[in-house]
Amino acid sequence: MTANISRRTLLAATGTAALVGTALPAYGGTASPADQLKGGWKPNRQDRALVGRWARDTWRSLVAMTDEKTGLPADNIGASVIDPVRSQYTSPTNIGGYLWSTVVARELGIISPHESLRRLSQTLTTMTRVDHHEPSGMFFNWYDEATGEVRSVDPDGTRPITPFVSSVDNGWFAAALMVVRNAEPRVRRLADGLLGKMNFAYYYNPDARPGVGAGLMRGGFFETSPPDEETDKGNHAGTGPDVYYRKFHYDTCNTEARIAPYIGIALGQVPAAQYFATYRTFPDSCDWSWVEQRPVGVHRTYLGIDVFEGSYSYRGMRLVPSWGGDMFESLMPDLFVPEGRWAARSWAINHPLTVRAHIEHGLKEAKYGYWGFSPASNPKGGYSVYGVDAIGMDPTGYPSDLEATNFDAGFEGCRDGVNPTPAYGDGVVTPHAAFLAMQYAPRQAIDNLAKIESRLKAYAGGGFYDSVAVKSGLIAKRYLSLDQAMVMGAIGNVFGNDVIRRNFSRGAVERRVKPLIALEQFTAGLD
Repeated sequence: MTANISRRTLLAATGTAALVGTALPAYGGTASPADQLKGGWKPNRQDRALVGRWARDTWRSLVAMTDEKTGLPADNIGASVIDPVRSQYTSPTNIGGYLWSTVVARELGIISPHESLRRLSQTLTTMTRVDHHEPSGMFFNWYDEATGEVRSVDPDGTRPITPFVSSVDNGWFAAALMVVRNAEPRVRRLADGLLGKMNFAYYYNPDARPGVGAGLMRGGFFETSPPDEETDKGNHAGTGPDVYYRKFHYDTCNTEARIAPYIGIALGQVPAAQYFATYRTFPDSCDWSWVEQRPVGVHRTYLGIDVFEGSYSYRGMRLVPSWGGDMFESLMPDLFVPEGRWAARSWAINHPLTVRAHIEHGLKEAKYGYWGFSPASNPKGGYSVYGVDAIGMDPTGYPSDLEATNFDAGFEGCRDGVNPTPAYGDGVVTPHAAFLAMQYAPRQAIDNLAKIESRLKAYAGGGFYDSVAVKSGLIAKRYLSLDQAMVMGAIGNVFGNDVIRRNFSRGAVERRVKPLIALEQFTAGLD
């Protein structure tokens, strides 16, 4: 089973312009693999003004989250951006999100180059001083945003924890460093100083899938043995003392965790074949009948590795599923790696279909009137996962409503489904999911978000609130830094000359990752 415990577009503008008032720069893009969804869309003046205001307000929430002395963003704040109550903890992902959001804010003219430089320098300087796992150059999962100290209690403040070193969280921080060093040459030395010490070989276990020909990425490790968890002691990198690995690996391909091997491959620390060692779907045998549905596919060989190119069926489409069927897993890596341009026979087909599936689920199947589902704050309190259950592998499902309605069509020939035609309840839409979709369905995404703001009132001074239940109108009135950073990244790519991808994918990323992902042919498409 995949372990997705980390919490948490192909238009290309011809030029960049600063925001004038609330308007975004004009767009002069080229055709993309999502033509069927886009329908020849070009933003009008109203689109640019609307999205420009969303970007400015979203940036305001990120500024409110960020400690004035350390430059570290809190994980979340409540509804107020005037008098913010910060969470008192942050993560490498959150810090990375703030860094790339700063680049977007400068690109869109929301802040000046001088302010951007000051903010980037402050945060990077703080990160050169915080405690971390020195042999790997990796950072611990939780820090106090006000002091930069490693937290020794969990984010809820209820129990002691052993500091953990996550592969996916460090992947997002490294991705941000790769964006920043190209976007702002004046901080390149600071960014490269941090990135140059990060060794993703620490996470790569070559023996995770015996006989396959390549291994998998670990979820992460502890520097010291945790008293409450069984671990695997070892050291895949062969430098420094042994560490204590958590026993899970990321074993599926369509997940946000693929950012870490992408970076490891680009840096020459992880073999390229690792990309093909992950499952597109689990096998089509009864031994795997516990997953959501029986896949259909063929076997193909890449770099000597046999890959079962399986896909799931949903409303006339065939898709490579993510674990939970959510937008975050599928599309967040695409903010950085131009998968839709570089992988014409795989991601360029799958990503638009994922977006289409979310639209059809929200508007036609569940009939919520809105769409976009991804892990986020629960309108009733706390944090929950949301997705389109039918396009995820998780047998218990990432639901799309407050009632946690579970779709179960069975596994053909092995087990019968217990709920193949569910009746859905109070749907929970998550605005950042619609922003991630903007690259592939811009007209639909903007219209959907405009309705979430005007009709559901899930919007305030810091931009869109984290989630809203469409029938009850219950709103999760808080801002999460990662989710707001995804909003900024999506706007920056679609309206800011592909600013995140453009700066991330230079050099070794293009040389090593582009030809790798171009090899593959998914069985995704229309039935």
